[in-house]
Amino acid sequence: MKLSNSFFYTMRDDIKDEDSKSGNLLVRSGMIKKEASGIYMFMPMGLRVKRKIENIIREEMDKAGANEVLMPALIPSDIFHKSHRYDSFGNDMFKLHDRNDREFCLGPTHEELFVMAAKEKIKSYKDMPFNIYQIQDKFRDEVRPRFGLIRTREFTMKDAYSFDTDEVSGEDSYQKMVRAYKNAFDRMGIDYRVVRADTGVMGGDLSEEFQAVSEIGEDVLVMCDSCDFGSNIEVAPVKTNSSSEEEVRKFQLAETPEVKTIDEIINFLNIDIKKTVKTLVYKADDELIFVLIRGDRQLNETKLRKLLKVSNVEMASADELKKITEASFGSLGPIGVKVKKVVDNEVTEMTNFVCGANKDGYHYIDVNLSDFDVYMTGDIVNIQEGDICPNCGGKIYFKKGIEIGNTFKLGTKYSEALDLNYLDKENNLKPVYMGCYGIGVARCMAAIAEQKADEHGLVWPVSVAPFTVCITVINVKDEIQMRVANDLYERFNKEGIDVLLDDRDERAGVKFKDADLLGIPYRITVGKKAFDNILEIKSRDGKINEEVLVSKVIEMIKN
Repeated sequence: MKLSNSFFYTMRDDIKDEDSKSGNLLVRSGMIKKEASGIYMFMPMGLRVKRKIENIIREEMDKAGANEVLMPALIPSDIFHKSHRYDSFGNDMFKLHDRNDREFCLGPTHEELFVMAAKEKIKSYKDMPFNIYQIQDKFRDEVRPRFGLIRTREFTMKDAYSFDTDEVSGEDSYQKMVRAYKNAFDRMGIDYRVVRADTGVMGGDLSEEFQAVSEIGEDVLVMCDSCDFGSNIEVAPVKTNSSSEEEVRKFQLAETPEVKTIDEIINFLNIDIKKTVKTLVYKADDELIFVLIRGDRQLNETKLRKLLKVSNVEMASADELKKITEASFGSLGPIGVKVKKVVDNEVTEMTNFVCGANKDGYHYIDVNLSDFDVYMTGDIVNIQEGDICPNCGGKIYFKKGIEIGNTFKLGTKYSEALDLNYLDKENNLKPVYMGCYGIGVARCMAAIAEQKADEHGLVWPVSVAPFTVCITVINVKDEIQMRVANDLYERFNKEGIDVLLDDRDERAGVKFKDADLLGIPYRITVGKKAFDNILEIKSRDGKINEEVLVSKVIEMIKN
């Protein structure tokens, strides 16, 4: 590609409405352009990066034995009713009607269609295992699109689905995909972690996420300083300490004027925060409940929803609270109220704790589990840094991550809902065991940019860079410089090395800044010394900066 006659531009100033480093640099470098919130155009340079990422994924999927297909983006809505996911997606799904008033949606995901495709093949146990995948755009009406390509309303995803006779065969298919994912992300040069995660709207038996480590990440990754434990905070188990040996006392009412928060109560009573219990009021689907957790903990709504086996949990409003008690939120407690109480495991092991008395200005002290009725107990809080690792007893620490891939053991959820069955060796009809595997293509692009960019611009690994080499001509009016540059350009192309020739009639400084902003791995400068067959070669990461003979340049780049 020669820049003098190409569609190419860059911007010198930061982009005001981009809230991430990657979004800012990708727009400034002319790789993408925002058309609307969460909707981006891919320009020539950006499209080259995106396609290289896609090709890496495609190569690894093909090596793992998967077959590529392409599903429609426009899907009849009734198929989501059949799988009972229409309501789960809610307003996240873009919906429209055709001229016959039949409802369609722009595909937010494609499990249902892959099941329909698999039905064409699967009749017997002999028809499995197999894996099919696609690389295609998805559409979700995000409430808050943000961070450039990290959270958008239209995005390219690689989604794959494995079909097996049972869990044992399914495990083999699952591990093949995990290996393929690791190979792909390693080739892209991404620093990532594999963590256990919530299955969410996908459902199934297990979910693991591939998280690119980044401070801009929206997910909290829970790691151990002594073992390879990794989990999304949504599902990280909290290991409780042993029960207290303190002698149980009878609870008493204590006056606590103007005390409403946990911090205020520990200061007023001069007690350890770990001796307090806070009571939260929640709506589980349509039922009001009290939730009890230790004073220094944060409730994990994902864990609560799963424990209760409901579709939605949310904090109750002040008006809804009045149906239970006249006390304000800061004075709630479990004693003397007729409402279901869900208690965290840590609270069940506490002795003589402090909690609200359902009366403003008062708290109960020396409260124990036997003093009130309990509906359900379980692990419903977030793990914290410094907690004990649930695997080995080491200490927990946090990192932030960008979810770039996920894998799910779906089991028979979709095959049962959509009647995907097979005849086993005994001629019995059984549901197919499925796995699901996704990679966010543009998210990978953004994650690489976030992790590797410096103060001068993007820094792409060779594997995904739009071009491997940029040849920069200092003076395009100098015949020798242009002859050397054009000759090199042709030779690089013959060798199959992606090469960009900056033959614009611009100042050298402008060209150098653009090459740095674009993040091309190697820059070859053709200047005055071209007359002596000497060029300058510089790597974008700063590890190489030297003069070299023209005859040695291509071999050096290849090495």
